[in-house]
Amino acid sequence: MSSTEEDSNQPPDAPRGAPATSQPTFAQPPAPASEGRAWVIACATGLIGVVVLVAVLSGLVGRTSTTAPPPVVVSVATPSPAPAAATAGATGSLAASVRAKILVRPSAAQQSADARRFAAATATQTHIPRSWMEGFYPIYATAQDTFGVNWLLIASIHMQESAFSTAPSTYQGLNFAHCCGGPMQFNVTNGGAGIPSTWELVSDSYIYGHRPLRYDHMTKTHPSIYDDFDAIMAAAHLLSADGAEYALDESAWDAAYDYYGHDATGVTYADQVLGRAIGWSQHGFCINCATEPALIDAVHAAYGAPVLAALLEGEAAEAAAKLKAKAARTKG
Repeated sequence: MSSTEEDSNQPPDAPRGAPATSQPTFAQPPAPASEGRAWVIACATGLIGVVVLVAVLSGLVGRTSTTAPPPVVVSVATPSPAPAAATAGATGSLAASVRAKILVRPSAAQQSADARRFAAATATQTHIPRSWMEGFYPIYATAQDTFGVNWLLIASIHMQESAFSTAPSTYQGLNFAHCCGGPMQFNVTNGGAGIPSTWELVSDSYIYGHRPLRYDHMTKTHPSIYDDFDAIMAAAHLLSADGAEYALDESAWDAAYDYYGHDATGVTYADQVLGRAIGWSQHGFCINCATEPALIDAVHAAYGAPVLAALLEGEAAEAAAKLKAKAARTKG
């Protein structure tokens, strides 16, 4: 081997003539990580955390059924039968109430169908989950605070009209009589010729209360008979205009009677509505509990029977007058 070859194998700083050594081999160092990629990962992780936090706080994630109904204002005793004198004077008071209050006048077909529906209501009951009802509780409370009407009466009307909005046609179209719609079944067809419909009289009631930020069946425009808040606020306003307050007494019965209309079916309607509300006041609000028949009978004896007697007396007098007029025409 020549000296030139030997020198070529020596390190650069090795003295000439030193023994040849092997040159160490070093691995290529890795390129530094991109800081941009780290920032993207950090931002994405932070964004996911914010989204999850907002979802939890808003109730979209991890929500449990903890919303309770409003507190019961007062526990009401089962009413006692009305004295005989009340029945005798019912005709005059009934006529006065027709002049002073906002009344709904259902058609004969609706009365007949409703009579069958109300009769079946005591025997059958649709099961309604608690989660379905939770959206209504804040609305009931707002309606009570705004118009001074016991929320149990409002809820009982809601149950009577649409089974807490579970009736198939609640949020679209009108009912079988083609007159009423929405959770509280407001009549939208009994106006005309300058006379407002029942809905038109109270449709702006929602402006007096604070609308919840979130609830089921919130419509895009207001007022709407299909919007839960608009409809329930309007019902509370109508009941208040007809004399209902916090008490579940004769004034509450009268308001429920006016809500449906003055006929025999309306008597049954008011008996069931008030009986249900009184039962809730005694035992607590129960979504799927049937009303005790004895309680409905007691309400009827106290408030419904005198009014029904007056109705029957009026019908009998009207029939007698028609017969008399017919006889007079025949004789003449």
